[in-house]
Amino acid sequence: MRTLTRRGALGLGAGAAAAAGLAGCGTFTPSEGSTGVGGSGKGPSSKPTATARPIGDGSTSFTGKQPHQPSKPEPLEPGQTPPQFVIFSWDGAGEVGNGLFPRFLELAKQYEAHMTFFLSGLYLLPESKKRLYDPPNNPRGASDIGYLTDAHIKETLKNVRQAWLDGHEIGTHFNGHFCSGYGTVGNWTPQQWKSEIQQAKAFVKEWRTNSGWTALPALPFDYDKELVGGRTPCLLGQDNLLPVARDLGWRYDASSPGGRQVWPEKKQGIWDLPLQQIPFPGRSFEVLSMDYNMLANQSINSTNAPSYNYPGWRTQSAQAYISGFKRAYETNRAPFFIGNHFEQWNGGIYMDAVEEALKHIAREKEKGEDVRLVSFRQFVDWMDVQSPAVLDKLRTLDVGQAPAAGWKQL
Repeated sequence: MRTLTRRGALGLGAGAAAAAGLAGCGTFTPSEGSTGVGGSGKGPSSKPTATARPIGDGSTSFTGKQPHQPSKPEPLEPGQTPPQFVIFSWDGAGEVGNGLFPRFLELAKQYEAHMTFFLSGLYLLPESKKRLYDPPNNPRGASDIGYLTDAHIKETLKNVRQAWLDGHEIGTHFNGHFCSGYGTVGNWTPQQWKSEIQQAKAFVKEWRTNSGWTALPALPFDYDKELVGGRTPCLLGQDNLLPVARDLGWRYDASSPGGRQVWPEKKQGIWDLPLQQIPFPGRSFEVLSMDYNMLANQSINSTNAPSYNYPGWRTQSAQAYISGFKRAYETNRAPFFIGNHFEQWNGGIYMDAVEEALKHIAREKEKGEDVRLVSFRQFVDWMDVQSPAVLDKLRTLDVGQAPAAGWKQL
């Protein structure tokens, strides 16, 4: 294992996927109760209307207000201690027969957590129809994450449907996941990002037409209204994406290639919510808060390293997440952003690590502390009602810095 500086660790995590031949920010191809964000932290749940109204070809539908949403967010009073927000998010969000999507849906339900699922549009497009995809600067039908089998697309539809009904957010991870070469998303123009987004939405909104599976139930949401943010492949291309996101009315972007545990700001009118540098136990540098970055620094991009490493790496990864949470929770209360994939790298240790971290954070919430496990959308709902003056004061706190005279004096 190489010893990296903090900057080196970040660079490896953001761009090493292509060099390793991995879908570093997406799922492998097949061959391979409510927590409130309002003042009380508790909110009512609701049920969708009994009769769905089909949208377009019936792939999606309007079913009323999303169930299991928090109470209306309330602004902080000056000097009030802010909640500790924690956002778990998933890139790709495809179910490929490994049971990981339902595993984390069940864990979220058990611990009253809401999450964000960044769905890759191609995961709802049958490979037989791949030429419908016209990726910028790449051959028609190309994809660096491949296509799911028909059976896995059906499982993905089932789990995306359940995720929304459980109160989770469905964002986007776009489509072909191009991270290197001429066609990389890092080189795309705003107009090319617009095309990619239009196609990603179309694959979700027209999966019935593209598949012919008219007997399957519709997705229970209007994706034009549901989609308010995303994360780009390999954290590339944000600068040219943001103008398009702003014009589309998106509210946030989670694609910045490396952030710090401080209170966020807007970039080009969009909330900038990046993965964050967090302590990496036993090392002198920090690591981005995502499974791939743990792997890149532990097994140098290998997804099948010798198994004798797994217990130590699993513990190190879980403690990295827990340390990141603890540092924010005990100091500046900056929101904590965690990203992962439904993967089984190195024996599935990173899935076990994020589960351990989720359970640890949920235990803190159960102690009665104001810890909120929310989606990105729910978090920006809260941010949008806060006083700019209060947010400015929160942003004066650096990483690991608590208010010197306590929250009442901030």
